Order: sequence, then structure tokens, then C-alpha cells
Amino acid sequence: MTTPECKARAGEAVSEQATPASELKSAMAGFVSDFKDFTTGIHTKLQEQDDRMTKLDRKSMTMGARPTLAAAASAEAPHQKAFEDYLRSGDDDALRGLEIEGKSLSSVVAADGGYLVDPQTSETVQSVLASTASVRAIANVVNVEATSYDVLIDHTELGAGWATETDPTSETGTPSIDRITIPLHELSALPKASQRLLDDSAFNIDEWLAGRIADKFARSEAAAFVNGDGVEKPTGFLTAPAVDNDVWVWGNLGYVVTGVDGSFNGADALIDLVYALGAEYRANGTFVMNSKTAGDVRKLKDNDGRFLWSDGLTAGEPARLLGYPVLIAEDMPDIASDTTAIAFGDFGAGYTVAERPDLRVLRDPFSAKPHVLFYATKRVGGAVSDYSAIKLLKFGTA
Repeated sequence: MTTPECKARAGEAVSEQATPASELKSAMAGFVSDFKDFTTGIHTKLQEQDDRMTKLDRKSMTMGARPTLAAAASAEAPHQKAFEDYLRSGDDDALRGLEIEGKSLSSVVAADGGYLVDPQTSETVQSVLASTASVRAIANVVNVEATSYDVLIDHTELGAGWATETDPTSETGTPSIDRITIPLHELSALPKASQRLLDDSAFNIDEWLAGRIADKFARSEAAAFVNGDGVEKPTGFLTAPAVDNDVWVWGNLGYVVTGVDGSFNGADALIDLVYALGAEYRANGTFVMNSKTAGDVRKLKDNDGRFLWSDGLTAGEPARLLGYPVLIAEDMPDIASDTTAIAFGDFGAGYTVAERPDLRVLRDPFSAKPHVLFYATKRVGGAVSDYSAIKLLKFGTA
């Protein structure tokens, strides 16, 4: 009886040795082992996924490059690179093989010689032309693909009358429509650069060419839009026939006289000029004069001693005369006897500039050795499109 008792007690002693600390240690060891197995499995799956994606990328690269996100950039980059190669070395193989998508343009090669300038350079030239102090900045500018542009003008009133329900209605007058044809003329520039300069890769040939072309075109256009005679150049608005505004008829520009030969007679003439223009045009009216004339106008005051001229309130805003913006165009004549040194009108309606959007360049390495000439051309025209939208101030007595 004594021996079993001792065994039972011994068993009880054995169970007391399994303490909570030892149980926790055993549980933690099991947890760590399970966690290691879990992380190993996750790592294996991630590695398999990475290998699968690598194989897919390699497969897509062999099938062809991914399309570019910017379609415009992919279309312009080959043209720009090919055009730069042509300017630097005269290599036109890339240009001749280049096709451009467009409404009526299938190749960069001109039929009469020369190559289309890449879009970035062409846009630089256009932005410079639009920002210069020229009638272009306030005129109606249209792009055409033909050799001329027709403007249809209805300058007569449509007949109308009152009618009753029972009385017969008489026939009213019908409007007449005039067609004004604006031919396009070739405008050219001929900048030159040395071949050594062109061989320098650090030299920005595109920026240099755009600056030279824009400067020449801007000065030539500005003069033609004001004083052009229409012979191989646009017709300027000052070369249009002009008559006293009191007897104005279509086909002429009306003028208001100052009453003094070659000078102002106070500010009344400017007020008369403003209100000689119809109300439908006056809201968009702009004064046009050169710097010397502007200097004289700035000194004019009203009866209360206030200047008629006011500068723009913010940077870039044009000065104003009698509340209307002023465009300084240096090709306008100075104040002298019987000159029309100031114009006022809605030039967006009164003067139209028509041009082809393409700009072409022909490289000539032979005519001015060791320099290379770049013959740049574009086609542009201009003329008065509404004779009632522009009025002139004549410094004379009649």
C-alpha cells in the first residue's frame, strides 16, 4: 500500500514541474516557427509573381515598343530633327521621306523648292508676328490654302416697312453684296550664318532662324499693312481712297479735318473723329498713330485741364485716348500738312490679313561662301474689308 502512494506523489511532483513560464516559452517557439514558414511562403509567391511580370515585359518589348502618350510630340519630333539636319548640313533625305498628316498637306517638300519649317519654329515666328506693334495685332487674321481670299460684304440696308393684317404688303429693297478679293503675295527673308557656326552642336539653329525670320517679316508686314500699294505686297489702309466724311460713300475711307494745316486745333478734332465712326464699330475702336504723333497727343487737355491720354493701369495694357486703346505703329506718317497721321476704327472688321499657314525655307550654301543663306518664304495679303469701319484724322482745312 505504501509503494503506490509513493508513485502517485512522484507523479504529482512531475506535473508541478510544467510551470506557466515553460508553457509560454514552448508556445512562442511554435509561433515563431509558424511565422517563419508563413513569410517563406509569401516570399516565394512574390518571387514567382515578379518572374512572371518580367517575362511579360520582355514579351511586349519583342512585339514592339509601346505607343507614345503624346501623339503630337511623336509627329513633330521626326520633322524637327530632320529639319535641323537639313539646316546644319544640307541633308534633305529625311525631309523628303517624311509624311505629314494634314488637311491638304502631304509632304514637307515644296513644289517650288524649299521645305516646310517644323511646327515649333513656325509657331515661334507666328507668336512674334502677333505680338509686334503692327496692324496685324488688331486686324482680322485668317488662314487660307488658296492664292487669294474673298470677303463678302453686305453694306446696304435690307428694306423693311410696317404692315397691317389686311393691307397688301409692298416689295422691299434687297441688299447688295460686294466681293473684296485679297490676293496673297510672297514675303521673304534671307538670313545667313557661317558653316562653322552651323557645325557647332551647341548653337541653337532653330531659335536663331526663327528670330531672324520673325524680325524681317514683322518689319515688312507692318509697313505694308499701313502703306502698301498692292503691287507684289498687301494693300495698306492708308492707300485706300479717302474723302471727307460728310460726303462719304462706299469704296472710300472717310476723314475728319483738324481745321488747321499741319497741326491740332485743340482736342475737338479727336472727339469728332471718334463719333464719325458708327456706333456698331465704336465699341471695338482703336487709335493708330506713330510715336512722334503720340508725343503731341499726350499734351492735349480738355477744358478742365485734364489730359486726354491715360497710361495703362497694368503691365501690358495699352495706353488709352478718350477711353479707347492706342496702337503705336511706326509706319504711320508724322503730323504734317494734309497728312492722315491718326486712324481710328474697328480694325477687326475693317482690315483683313490673309495668309497661308506654312513657312518654307530653302538652304543655299553656294551663293555667299563661306556663309550659308536660308531663303525663307511665306504668302500673305491684306486689304481694307469694310470701308465704314475705319476713319482718318487729316491735318488740314479741307
